[in-house]
Amino acid sequence: MADTITITIIDREGVAHELEAPTDMNMNVMEVCKSYELPVEGTCGGMAMCASCQCYLESDHELPEQSDDELDMLDQAFHVEENSRLGCQLHINDDLDGVVLRLAPEA
Repeated sequence: MADTITITIIDREGVAHELEAPTDMNMNVMEVCKSYELPVEGTCGGMAMCASCQCYLESDHELPEQSDDELDMLDQAFHVEENSRLGCQLHINDDLDGVVLRLAPEA
């Protein structure tokens, strides 16, 4: 298995960014976006307490089940869709290779 995967992040202007993400550093999607200086706040530091890293799943990937914390935060967030997820709760692993996510509008 490779130590990196490729994920695509579509920014708020509709531009797709193909990012390489390490699978061996226990990172999440929010952290990868921040490392590429994409406009993701991550105000709470990845604790599922702010929804500033909300994104929409645009590909057919099966993502891990949402935690109660993630569901609770999305209940309070703006611009929530059926395919909304918190980037901080999506941990980088081989299952995410090729995933396409779109950043949610700023609240």
